Amino acid sequence: MKKFLFALLTLFATSAHAELMIDVNGAMRDPMPIAIAPMVNAGGDTSSYGDQIREVVVADLERSGLFRVISEKSYIQKFKSIDEMPTFTDWQAINALALVQSAIKETSPTELKIEFRLWDVFAEEQMKGQSFTTTKDNWRRVAHVIADAIYEQLTGEKGYFDTRVVYISESGPATRRVKRLAIMDQDGENHKFLTSGASMALTPRFSPNLQKITYLSYAGETPRVYLLDIESGNQRLVGQFKGMTFAPVFSPDSSKLLLSYAKDGVTNIYEMDLKSGKSKQITTSSAIDTSPSYSPDGSKIVFNSDRGGNQQLYVMNADGSDVQRISFGKGRYATPVWSPRGDYIAFTKMADGQFYIGVMYPDGSGERLITSGYLVEAPVWAPNGRVLMYFRQEQPSGRTAAPVKLYTIDLTGYNERMIVTPSDASDPAWSPLLP
Repeated sequence: MKKFLFALLTLFATSAHAELMIDVNGAMRDPMPIAIAPMVNAGGDTSSYGDQIREVVVADLERSGLFRVISEKSYIQKFKSIDEMPTFTDWQAINALALVQSAIKETSPTELKIEFRLWDVFAEEQMKGQSFTTTKDNWRRVAHVIADAIYEQLTGEKGYFDTRVVYISESGPATRRVKRLAIMDQDGENHKFLTSGASMALTPRFSPNLQKITYLSYAGETPRVYLLDIESGNQRLVGQFKGMTFAPVFSPDSSKLLLSYAKDGVTNIYEMDLKSGKSKQITTSSAIDTSPSYSPDGSKIVFNSDRGGNQQLYVMNADGSDVQRISFGKGRYATPVWSPRGDYIAFTKMADGQFYIGVMYPDGSGERLITSGYLVEAPVWAPNGRVLMYFRQEQPSGRTAAPVKLYTIDLTGYNERMIVTPSDASDPAWSPLLP
């Protein structure tokens, strides 16, 4: 992954008296009104960087559904310096609960210094302040980091804006779809392809250390799991399995890989040590065991299996012991994935001719369906465990391929939004926060 010049200095600690905080469990219906003042040009040729950074911060926060950025046209105070104190009565008059004040300065022909301060308008005190020195071509990342800092300060949760998404880009007619790996920022920007499309790719997953992607490729005679190094572009086959391998996922420490191995009509889950190349069988049923996902601490695995007669969710210890069924609702369950916080398992459900994305607690209780459609599938978590991404396809008609798009939705089931991609998109995987 490209290395950035990215220095961050914390200027001011959070005030011990600040009480302003969003209730993330209910704020989706009533987003917080916040003012984000235009960036002050503190010197040099900053061109349009200030406006662009502000636009990305606004877009990130509004897309979360937790914030409503008040129109700039209603702002009374116009800042001329980052050191100018807010006239709080001016911001209270437009009902802003929080205020973001910022400045930008050119420090060299290739570098920028960016500062921001976050204020509690009614308490009339500063909540946070930070300064960044970065290369000009890194301005978009700075915007995402600022949005993350604001989000964290006002919600008490880690942000998720400075992240990337790898997915399957789809194109072509319904009978000859081209599916290749693509990567982009979480807001759909900085898009690029990782594979040519000569061989079909499916189900990509990031390693927690961000260095590699694992996925299913149809290169060669048998579909198998591969590893792709993001930095170098090098890829290699995983293991020496003689049959089809699929549904790969990394362990939390990136040292191991879980995958499904199909042989003689039976599919079991295997674990491979990526350093030694040694693999061991985790499940030993005579059914189809697949779609494994580790718990955040690596001690347990959730997967789906038809060992009970139809497709259901099961949890077991990481060594394959103590297998327990956790799904008991009507219909079939698939593609489980453990939340990064460990509190929920997301899944796809199929019942009464409809697909659903849902969540449940790891013991199977508290099942809650949060969206549905003709085909909604393959949920993945944002790194803070508050937002899900998945793909949605409308019902096809004739030989024309029905559109397939990526969507995000809050854990509460509100704020469903489409992610714009250059072509159809499926099978998303969300990275951890970038270092």
